[in-house]
Formats: sequence, structure tokens, C-alpha cells
Amino acid sequence: MCGIAGIFYPAMPKPVDPVRVRAMTDVQAHRGPDGGDVWTAPGVGLGHRRLSIIDIAGSPQPMRSADGSLTVTYNGEIYNFVELRAELQARGARFVTSGDTEVLLHGWAAWGPALLDRLNGMFAFAIHDAARGCLFLARDRMGVKPLHYAELPDGAVVFASELKGLLAHPLLRRTPQITAIEDYLAFGYVPDDTSIVAGVKKLPAGHFLLIERGKPVPAPSRWWDVDFSRRATGSRRALEEELVERMRAAVTLRMVADVPLGAFLSGGVDSSAVVALMAEASPRAVKTCTIGFDVAGVDERGYADVIAKRFATEHRERIVSADDYALIDTLVAAFDEPFADASALATYRVCELARETVTVALSGDGADEAFAGYRRYKFQAAEERVRALLPASLRSRVFGTLGRHYPKADWAPRGFRAKTTLLALAEDGAEGYARSVGVTTPALRAALLTDTARKALGGHRAEDRYVRAMRDAPARDALDRAQYADFQHWLPGDILTKADRTSMAVSLEAREPLLDYKLVEFAATLPDDLRLRHGQGKWLMKKAMERYLPKDILYRPKMGFVTPVGAWFRGSLADEAAALARSRTLIGSGWFDPRAIETIAADHRAGRADHGRTLWQLVMLERSMARLFGA
Repeated sequence: MCGIAGIFYPAMPKPVDPVRVRAMTDVQAHRGPDGGDVWTAPGVGLGHRRLSIIDIAGSPQPMRSADGSLTVTYNGEIYNFVELRAELQARGARFVTSGDTEVLLHGWAAWGPALLDRLNGMFAFAIHDAARGCLFLARDRMGVKPLHYAELPDGAVVFASELKGLLAHPLLRRTPQITAIEDYLAFGYVPDDTSIVAGVKKLPAGHFLLIERGKPVPAPSRWWDVDFSRRATGSRRALEEELVERMRAAVTLRMVADVPLGAFLSGGVDSSAVVALMAEASPRAVKTCTIGFDVAGVDERGYADVIAKRFATEHRERIVSADDYALIDTLVAAFDEPFADASALATYRVCELARETVTVALSGDGADEAFAGYRRYKFQAAEERVRALLPASLRSRVFGTLGRHYPKADWAPRGFRAKTTLLALAEDGAEGYARSVGVTTPALRAALLTDTARKALGGHRAEDRYVRAMRDAPARDALDRAQYADFQHWLPGDILTKADRTSMAVSLEAREPLLDYKLVEFAATLPDDLRLRHGQGKWLMKKAMERYLPKDILYRPKMGFVTPVGAWFRGSLADEAAALARSRTLIGSGWFDPRAIETIAADHRAGRADHGRTLWQLVMLERSMARLFGA
């Protein structure tokens, strides 16, 4: 895994200072501690930091073609590079390295942008084609690997794996973007279609950007999308067998490495399934690791130990204190943009543990999105059945009135939060789901922001991106649309950003076999009742894994990494929550109402409401903005 960066002048070939490119890569040295280099030519400069995984002694980057016309800098892994290499050799290509990077050069020469359709992997790369006078930027289908870019006042287009790479260029203006703050407050992360720094963009998952000299910088082009509009045919048994085979192939592909390899093991369905298939394919004991908490109710080490013993893995575990908020500044530095998924603390710790013995770790990320594993899908399906029984006008009048007057019960499980459910039923399915994936409600966001901020937003509403995604989805029904929207926003913006930044912060490569595109495309065709049946998400996947895993692992309640932020802000972080109302960063921006912040901190501390997640958002926002824009 690596960090990449570069500079390209589309209008005319201005000279590129290699010192600037090196500065952009050096701030990403954690992504590639094994070395780095810079290449420049008139109008272009490419930089690279390398974490050696395949062909350790060879494949230096930036890599040039034999004739010098093509140069690539690349972050990621192409899992099917061996078969592509053979196909290209049959066409006359001559290789001088044994890794996957050179496949991109010969593949571009042979197929141009159509190369992307042939790749199975996680990647973000840039190819400079001197003959065509262009720069080609591409990102993998799911958005596993990041790529940021911006246009500068001197006409340059700059790009980097992480935002900090762009910020190392002195001409990038650091101006906060209010719409991204609204989005962050809504979801707890800055979505992939925006950035907290005005003018910075993220190349969307499954898109490429072809910048040609002498032409304006175009909008990115989509080259892949998940399609929920088709349905697989065949018996349940046949689909189950196909699912197992696709999972097996996805895991096996990701076990190729010239460095020590292992897996994260939480004891949940997804990581346990990956470990089971790794053990089946490996002649040696699989290296696994897990972290536990010093709070019994959220400690999953016992389940992980069951799987470790079942498959005779070389297992390591570590206990982490639930009060591990000392990592705040480490996470702020790793993510650049504010990121308030508090499970990032635990994810960082398990990556840290894994890196002690391996360089590559397989994870179970992606199964919830692909196979409908989140509880919110169950609630969305139930709410849609109720919506179908009543006209929209009646629903809005009856449920809306009840929802507005029903007392808020943040402490209760989702199924008993009648206020949340009633308000969702008053809206259409897309609006209701957009609200359900949020952290801070529109009403609370409006209270937190000043009139100046609300005016600057100009009517921008964070939930609209979800509503658009669901209404335009290539889908048949409500479950399809909810999953599709999560693939567009939640997966790349939260789950994969968390996995990338926490693993790369400790120079660990994380691989997600359950996001293999062929597996995802197959999962999207499964009938609804094979994804979600009787309230049980990932139904067919669990049935398929019964041959490998015990039922008390497959069908136990989902736990996940739990971080007790609510308790923190009533205890050890209570003073920090109160201090937010006096923050020079937040209040000094003119965008936040100090009285509103003071009220939610006081209400939370007194137990009158649960604002723990919102307070965590504000703490992470304050730290990130101070780091990005100064106090």
C-alpha cells in the first residue's frame, strides 16, 4: 500500500518543482515507509511513497514504460494482475518486473480507460501519457483507496492520497466550506462528494478523471456502479453454493503477498467467515488478532477465541480501556477531515496490534452493505410496509403530528423510540431513510448553527444526497434503494475511510474480500428474502456459513466496536464538553451558537438528554478545524 501525489498543468507545460512534489509525498510517509521517489517533466510531476507488499525488491515508483512515454504512480493492489499480465504478454507486452504496477502501464497502452473494467482490486492511480498529453486519474469501484484533487490559482491540478498531501502545496488556500460542516454534523463524516476545505474534491468511487492538455478540467466519469435492478434465478441451494464459491475466490485472491499476512477477528459473522475461508486455503496457521474492552457488555474476545480455536489460528489479543480517548489527536492527524465514528478508536488499536506481526490484514468490512446486515434495513423495510397502507397526505398529517408531540427517548433501543419512528413514517421512504442514517437531526443542527451559517448554506441540506441516490437508484424496491444509497455514501465516506486511515496510520495494508466487486454484483441480485428474512439480515450468507461456523456465532446479536462517548461526556470529558461553548475555533468562526452548545452539554451532563454523539462530533470538529485552519 502506498501514498501518491502529483502536479499537472493542463493549459501549458509549466515547470514543476520536484521539491513541492516531494513535500506532498513526504507528509504521507506513514502510507509508504519503505521508500519514495519523485519524477518530473515539463508540466507534470508524480510522487510516490511505498509500502512494499508484492515484488518487494522491484517495481519502484513512479514507474515509466520502456519508451518513456508513460509514467504511473499507484496506490493499491490489483489482485488479478497475474492473469492480466499473461493476457498482455500474449499481445506482445514485455515485462521487466514481477509486480502489479507494470500491468497498469501495459494495460493503459493496450486498452486506455477500458483497462479499468479488467481490474479486480483496490486502487487509486495516476498515469501520465506524454504522447496524448494527458493525466488519467482513477479510483476503484467501491472507493477502498482515496484520491483527493484540487485546481490551484497558477493553473495546476494537484492530487494526493490524503488531504494532507494537498495541504503541503503552498498555493492551496485553506478556507473552510460551510456545506461540508453541515454534512459532517448530519452524518459524522465528510461525505466523498465534498470536502471541508473549499476547492478540494475527492474522486468518487468507480470514477476516473481524464485531464487533457489544452482543455478545461472535466467532471469525473463513472466507469462502474452497483446494479440492484436485476434478480438472480435458481434455487436457494444453488445460490448458496455460488455465494460460497464467490466468497472463497475473493478471500483466496487477497491472500497473495510477499510479506506476513493475517486477519482481524472480532468474533462476528463477517470476520469469522473470512478467517474460516483463509484457514481452508492456507497451509499454515492464520495469524489473527482481536481487541477486547474492560467492559464486559461490549467485550467480544470470548467469541473471537471460539473461532481462533476452531481454526487453530495463531491468535493474539489485547485489552483496551473503554476510556481510550487519549487517541483523539492521533485520529485527528490521521483523518485530516473531522471524523466522528467513535469506533475509529478501536479500529486504530486493532490495526496497531496487527502491525506488530503482519503487514497485510484481511477484514470483514462490506458484508453489512452487500448483504443487508444493518438493523436499519429491517426498520426501513417495516416502515415501508406501513407507508404502503396509507396515502402520503394522511401519513404526514397523522404521524407527523404524533411525532412532533411524542417525548424524545434517546435512551431507549431503536425499536422503542416511537418519536423517531413516527417522524420517519410521516415522510416518504427516501426521506425517512436519510434521517435514519444521520447522527444529528436537522432540528438540532439548525439550533447549533447561527443565522449567518444558515444563510451561508443557501438551502443546502445534507440529507438531499441520500434522497437523490435512493430515488435515482438502479433498484426494484426499498431495500435495494437503501443499500444502493449506502454504497454511494456511507460505505466510502465512513466505513472505508475509517479502514484506510487507521490502517495506513500504522503502515498496515487492510484488504476487504467481502467487497470483491464480483461478489458485490452477485449479492445485489439476490432476492430480498435471501438478504433479509424474518428480521435476520445477511440471511443467505449466514446459511452458507453454517458449514463453517457455529450457530451461536452466526445468529448472536450484532455488537460491533462500541465506544462509550455518552459516558465520557458525563464523566472525564464533561469539562471539555462545556468548554466547547467557549471555543475560539467553533465560536470564532461565527457559525456556531454558544448558547446552544452550552445547553446540549448541560442537558447531557444532567441526564436530561443523550447528546453524546453530537458532543463527540463537536470535539472532533474543533480539533480538526484548529489543525486545518488554525485557532
